[in-house]
Amino acid sequence: MNHTFDAVAFTEIIGQLEGYANSPQAKEKIRDLKPYLDEGELKRNMRDTTQARQMLDLLGTPPLPVMEQVGRIVEKAVLGELLLPEEMEEVGMFLAAVRRMQAYLERGKMHHIPAAFYSDDLSPLTELKEEIERSVRHGRVDDHASGALWGIRKEIRGLEEKIKDKAESLLKNNKKYMSEAFVVTRNHRLCLPVKKEYKSRVPGSVIDSSSTGATVFIEPETVARLQDQREILLVEEDCEERKILYSLMDMIASQEPSIKGNLETLAKLDFIFAKGKLSAQMEAREPAINTEGRICLKDARHPLLPSESNVPLQFEIGGEKRGMIITGPNTGGKTVAIKTVGLFTLMAGCGLHLPCAYGDVAMRNLVLCDIGDGQDLADNLSTFSAHITNVMDILRRATRDSLVILDELGSGTDPAEGMGIAIAILEELRLRGCLYLVTTHYPEVKSYARKHGEIISARMAFDRENLRPLYRLEMGKSGDSCALYIAKRLGMPGHMLKVAAGEAYGDIKESLKQELGLEQKEEEGIKRIYEPGITVMKKRTESTDVSGIFSRGDSVSVEPAGEPGIVVKPADLKGNVLVQVKREKRLVNYKRLKLRVKADRLYPEDYDFSIIFDSVENRKARHAMERKFQAGREVKVEEY
Repeated sequence: MNHTFDAVAFTEIIGQLEGYANSPQAKEKIRDLKPYLDEGELKRNMRDTTQARQMLDLLGTPPLPVMEQVGRIVEKAVLGELLLPEEMEEVGMFLAAVRRMQAYLERGKMHHIPAAFYSDDLSPLTELKEEIERSVRHGRVDDHASGALWGIRKEIRGLEEKIKDKAESLLKNNKKYMSEAFVVTRNHRLCLPVKKEYKSRVPGSVIDSSSTGATVFIEPETVARLQDQREILLVEEDCEERKILYSLMDMIASQEPSIKGNLETLAKLDFIFAKGKLSAQMEAREPAINTEGRICLKDARHPLLPSESNVPLQFEIGGEKRGMIITGPNTGGKTVAIKTVGLFTLMAGCGLHLPCAYGDVAMRNLVLCDIGDGQDLADNLSTFSAHITNVMDILRRATRDSLVILDELGSGTDPAEGMGIAIAILEELRLRGCLYLVTTHYPEVKSYARKHGEIISARMAFDRENLRPLYRLEMGKSGDSCALYIAKRLGMPGHMLKVAAGEAYGDIKESLKQELGLEQKEEEGIKRIYEPGITVMKKRTESTDVSGIFSRGDSVSVEPAGEPGIVVKPADLKGNVLVQVKREKRLVNYKRLKLRVKADRLYPEDYDFSIIFDSVENRKARHAMERKFQAGREVKVEEY
């Protein structure tokens, strides 16, 4: 599915969704998100998204906590590893956030939103929370954590004041022996900065000396006694702190199931509210989900396109219409249209809202795409080879419950062969019964669509006056490249347009003549100056005699598809030949026919061609009437 996710930009939607989540658990769940295959599970997840969006709209953003370290801290507590005060404090902040989240959900209950009842799965653990808040503050064990700790710290503070006062008094009384006018700390001991030559005048222990050796740092005897008492109290303080921390740790370890339950519930809520936030950001809404293979989108906006250039898409397929063939000019928005349908199908299948006025989306077991040229330099694959490789993989995996999207079907090779391959692929998809969207330029593919009632044609609208695409999908209509019309608008004169239209279509229809203005007098433009001796290409006229080019019974191929056929009737004055292709009789311009084998090499003289061209019923009726007239029997006479 990764290729499809990338092709329709679903990977980018997942990235946006992940950015709205706080917890690593929710982020991981989002990264693993893929369409649900169980209808009940999908609808439950869709309801969760809708209810999260309702709470966001009514109550604002939920106070979801950051939970990255809480699970690890609880595991340490269970293993008996002493927790640091800041780790204890993080657990306390987490429990405070649980309480705030529970209060938020309680407000949701007042609005009768079912998702708000997740609050019943949260345990605020008020006693543990309050004990941590009482015992730990600002990353250290608080003075009021216990009476003993309060007493010890009070004594320490008193001794520290005495030590400071005593040291400053000695400094003041022995100023002439000092190199500095302040006391200093060396190796965690309060010392006097004594000049080297006077060190014997200050009783005490030398703790350190300056880098030059001119100053020695002496701890006076009277200060040393006080500092020794302080060290004893510091050991007592550390023991008391550990006792408090171990007690808190035991409380945390004993609440492991409740804390982990809170983590799981909050991660679930984090995931749900991330979907709600994405819905709000896209101004999206809940789509209907069906299992009847129906996709209907109204005013669908691709979520990654700028709003000012985002033309809403109207799209419908399903029921009897299983396939859609989209035609139209390049840069007309065909690829964006099919990507939007593929993206919306994946989003709806994952329980996400869609940015559209209305959506009804079929559950699909797979969305399979071939979009882009797919070249792989490492594998030395051409555009055509890459397309065929992708399409073959798609056909191996596609089932009736899949959505298949193919862009520029049959492109990248000889047009005649590419068209034939395109039709073969379409026929395979049609027989599979899956939903499929195809973009193409081949006119024969449009003809193929008209033959099958389960295929709907569509085109991208084009503004012919301003020569720009409108990016609007029009269903039930076939598009064209508008090349002749664009050429006329860009200044190609009438005589050149006549040649182009004649070569492209043979018999130029009246509607095309009027559209291109070919009945009008030749306009000014390119001056017709020809070199002497150069034969001007003759204008094709309706009276051109081409009747002798093909004979009845000739084996021909209809280009560019290369379809085999048999000539039923030679060319008329307009150059149109009646050809039987797969028991269907069509008028084909002689320029599109290629002779394969002449009739006189295939059939004996006076061969009865009714064997080939007549239906079995008509031949039986004809033979019966030749033997004896039968009232009521009808023989259909066709002029060949």
